[in-house]
Amino acid sequence: MTRSASAQRRWETDRWLLLVTLLLVGAGLVMVLSASQALAYEVYHFALYLFLKQLALAVVGLVLMFALARVDYHRLRPYVPALTVFTVVLMLLVLLPGLGVRVNGARRWFSLSALGTFQPSELGKLAFALFMAHWVDKRGRRLASFSDGLVPFAIMLAFVLGILLLQRDLGTAAVTCAIFLSVYFVGGGPKRYLPLLALALLAALLLVVLTESYRAQRLETFLDPFKDPMGAGFQSHQALLGLGSGGLTGVGLGHSVQKYGWLPAAHTDFIFAIIGEETGLVGTTAVLVGFVVLAVRGYRAAMRAPDRFGMAVAAAITTWISFQALINMGTVTDTLPITGVPLPFISYGGSALAITMAATGILLNIASQGKSHPYPRRRIDAALDIGRRDRRPPVAGARGGSGV
Repeated sequence: MTRSASAQRRWETDRWLLLVTLLLVGAGLVMVLSASQALAYEVYHFALYLFLKQLALAVVGLVLMFALARVDYHRLRPYVPALTVFTVVLMLLVLLPGLGVRVNGARRWFSLSALGTFQPSELGKLAFALFMAHWVDKRGRRLASFSDGLVPFAIMLAFVLGILLLQRDLGTAAVTCAIFLSVYFVGGGPKRYLPLLALALLAALLLVVLTESYRAQRLETFLDPFKDPMGAGFQSHQALLGLGSGGLTGVGLGHSVQKYGWLPAAHTDFIFAIIGEETGLVGTTAVLVGFVVLAVRGYRAAMRAPDRFGMAVAAAITTWISFQALINMGTVTDTLPITGVPLPFISYGGSALAITMAATGILLNIASQGKSHPYPRRRIDAALDIGRRDRRPPVAGARGGSGV
């Protein structure tokens, strides 16, 4: 085999994962164009203003995605601790008056003047996914220990969630929690600690909801969105009206009524309602299927990864994107309380789009390296063995092939 042919085989990635990502990004651009025109014309006197900003960041994200898809993900590892510290500092600085932008009582953003805003916690999703994968791989068999595994994991998780709750960002806190938990258990954390972690997180959630009146109000609105349709339940009520009016095939692209000031955040957190209104059940089902395919291919890449670090990174990124999509769609359909997270690849928000596409590039690289290893299954079985109570390999000979 020639050298060029060998390189081409090495970097051949998951085409289904790449295709569904590009389709979701393309669908997002179309829907942002439709959903943002009325607001953009009203605020900026230029109907394409928000769409062009999203398009520019989509191009940046595309460059990052293809670049990181060709860079060996192991080469990113030395920079992960510095990236994490940098991100945490930004997440703390955004809380300071005069630095962070305050919107509706929440401090989550930096103002970049004409460029818009930047939310450090979006970068945090990628930084924490990489850092936790790095951490569980370095812990090795100590991850199964209560004092050396669970306790430091719980401290790190509580620290990050505490910052996000100070920013009043429960939605991002839920997604970040899912990232941490996926890495911990995929990396080999004992499943016997799951009930303890679930109980602690449930208690923390109840405390957070009960101590903040606006969160308790959101929960009440979720239980009955039609109780106050012109007040607290206005957004949920209008979202359901938009979804319902779309029917099977929708009213047609660009013909939404809800986007003309009726539905708040129509081009950001509630863009799924506009998708339902303009493309109907067919369009919303297609988006849902797209995220299901992405989740399946992402977890497939994790199971075929050549080492535990790659497996943990792929699982974290896949969990991040699919779980965030699930929360967003659940919020819009009133299946979950309003949390304020965007729909990945689709909602308006250039920095979030670029970062998510960059993360997908890393996932594509892991998928390509999984294809280049003929027997990745043995490595993964050995890696997962660290959480076994008897600490014996599931099959004879797997211990020596773990590379741990």
